[in-house]
Amino acid sequence: MFYYLDGTVAYLGPNLAVIDCGGVGYACATTSHTLSRLQQGARAKLFTHLNVKEDGVDLFGFYSQNELSAFRQLIGVSGVGPKAALAILSSSTPDQLALAIVTGDEKVLVAAPGIGKKIAQRIILELKDKMSKEDLSGIRINKVGACSGQKTSEALSALMVLGYSQQEVGAALKGVDVDTLPLEEIVRQALKKMVK
Repeated sequence: MFYYLDGTVAYLGPNLAVIDCGGVGYACATTSHTLSRLQQGARAKLFTHLNVKEDGVDLFGFYSQNELSAFRQLIGVSGVGPKAALAILSSSTPDQLALAIVTGDEKVLVAAPGIGKKIAQRIILELKDKMSKEDLSGIRINKVGACSGQKTSEALSALMVLGYSQQEVGAALKGVDVDTLPLEEIVRQALKKMVK
């Protein structure tokens, strides 16, 4: 119903931002990352998600479309409600979340308050393939020049979710010992090469 709200930040509270649009204050539940970018009295634009349920209507607002997209993916997982999704996105950015899901890193998800190991595993299970397909824009990840193997494909997928091209990632993975290193270390070493 609402795509975004563009107005003045009238109030900021714990996980809450009120945006004044033409004299009407819209209360948006949000993440700590979005709150950190807002300033009371300043103009702001929040991308929104309207959640309609039996006992009321809730509006959620996010500073970026990327964060909104991650929120919608999370609430699409069975057993993950809006509050849990906000908790996860308050403890990690959408990029960190995507990397954790693609690499199967439960620790990132469990770090969010109220998220247990079972829910973290369900999120990874239900979103791993979906994130690889949606966030990588249909690029096939199993063709990486000279690189091969399951870990290489997963590392390539994780790095491409962060916005790097297939060529950049392929070049960064050259020289990384993909056969003996754990997946997280492969991703770390490739990231170090690309950040330089």
